[in-house]
Amino acid sequence: MIFIPCKDGLSHNELESAKKQDVIDGTDVLLHAVLNTAQKLG
Repeated sequence: MIFIPCKDGLSHNELESAKKQDVIDGTDVLLHAVLNTAQKLG
């Protein structure tokens, strides 16, 4: 699960205010976690 900042505690609605860099950083963390796991299992 990736947590991205949201506005006033609201998540998954049009008032979210995730910055582009926050989303990029979050997906980078997820990508590396998946790649590291795959490498350990391979």
